[in-house]
Amino acid sequence: MINTYAEINLKNLLFNFNSIRKKTKTKIMAVVKADAYGHGMVECANFLSKQKIKPDYYGVALLEEGIELRSKTKITEPILCFAPFDEINLKLYSKYNILPTITTSKHIELLNKYNSRKKIKVHVKINTGMNRLGLNHENAVKQIALLSQNNNVFIDGIYTHFATSDEKDKGYAELQFKRFADIINQLKQIDIQYGLAHCANSGAILDMPQTYLNMVRAGISLYGYYPSLNTSESIKLKPVMSLISKISTISDINKNEPVGYGRLYKTKKIIKCGTVPIGYADGLLRGLSNKINVIIGNSKYPQIGRVSMDRISINLDNSKVREGQKVILIGKSGKKIIDAWDWSKILNTIPYEITCGISKRVTRKYVEISK
Repeated sequence: MINTYAEINLKNLLFNFNSIRKKTKTKIMAVVKADAYGHGMVECANFLSKQKIKPDYYGVALLEEGIELRSKTKITEPILCFAPFDEINLKLYSKYNILPTITTSKHIELLNKYNSRKKIKVHVKINTGMNRLGLNHENAVKQIALLSQNNNVFIDGIYTHFATSDEKDKGYAELQFKRFADIINQLKQIDIQYGLAHCANSGAILDMPQTYLNMVRAGISLYGYYPSLNTSESIKLKPVMSLISKISTISDINKNEPVGYGRLYKTKKIIKCGTVPIGYADGLLRGLSNKINVIIGNSKYPQIGRVSMDRISINLDNSKVREGQKVILIGKSGKKIIDAWDWSKILNTIPYEITCGISKRVTRKYVEISK
């Protein structure tokens, strides 16, 4: 019997996709890396691919993710892999029709030596200031020109990645965009075909419409969260994931008694204490101990004691909560709402880490409910 599960609302996923599409009015890459940010890559991509208007591209972080996506779904759209590639796996990119990313001059050299019966499509990443991956913007045009001379290669797109588009001050992101736009203009002047140009991530989708170009890359926004507390909320989004469990036991705890490992919590009066089968092995981190609430019925109740590997305790006070009753850890009931930002603020992190951190031990249940 499944006691703890993540409910993935596919209608909310579609709502977010359509909201992004209506705002940007351009091609959309659905970023489904990291198992669709913890939501289930195969299921989410399959659902989106069945829609009348669907993503134009899918983005993954690893070749292995791309192979799984191509093997376990029926999507025919291009899949772009963001990670650098090696000579040893170029044949896999070709076999599974996955687009590799060129991030160094070494990649251009490898492709010059690569023999194939069909052209290999690639995207070129430009380092405009993230300083992590990509051809340096100062000599990128020269390197792309060299790549364009390779008859075995088709440049399907070029892109860059913003370091600060989710910050209030957009100055650095604007500098990055200027550098990228300059490269596009130079390539046009020397008549080099570069395919699609894309740079807008979730922060830029919300606040930098000038960066939309040919395509935008929807990541965390696709799953219902704004990338930071400093962006606008220019697109209405609905969280796709709810985290749900149940009360498995209830016991009476006397006054001045400790609860859980380390005796981090001591009762101030006689209470009813409920236990819930979820812990840090499921993604409910120990740093949340004694700091979060859960929703039962239409009321919030505090979690007490240390979060353990498999179980937490809830102060039910003297309520009429019963064993087996539904517990919402992330989600809503009536007017009561708990979302990933509530946990993020406590842990000094972002919703990306919360949803990605919900472990494989937690079953995903896919529903289509309008909320």
